[in-house]
Amino acid sequence: MKLSELISDGFYLKNDLNCSEAILYGANKVYHLGLSEDCLRLSAAFGGGMGIKSVCGALTGSLMVLGYLFVKEHAHQSPEIKNICKEIFELYSMRLGDFICKPLKEKYYSEEKKCFEVVLKGAEILDYIIKKERIR
Repeated sequence: MKLSELISDGFYLKNDLNCSEAILYGANKVYHLGLSEDCLRLSAAFGGGMGIKSVCGALTGSLMVLGYLFVKEHAHQSPEIKNICKEIFELYSMRLGDFICKPLKEKYYSEEKKCFEVVLKGAEILDYIIKKERIR
């Protein structure tokens, strides 16, 4: 199963997660990361663009997953992570029109579905990058 399929099946809304939690908790399940509940809670403060409508929480959750998967021990020991991060920011801009929460919320948010479209597209982008990087 892909993360985007899990999100499509209602994981984000059914579990009352914020956007960052939905990505990290979902990726933990789908990609068998083995993160503890304590580790998963680290994503809580990143929802809603870190609570101030800054960088999208789904994007920051994705960055956590990418760091976990593609950084050996420290970032400077895995210089490819910078290119992976650059790519995800570019894909958010191309697919969603932005990577900042405020304009994304203005465009995609509804009371009923919250930021479902952003989380779903973010999950699709993360699935794509993980697949591409694992093939390398």
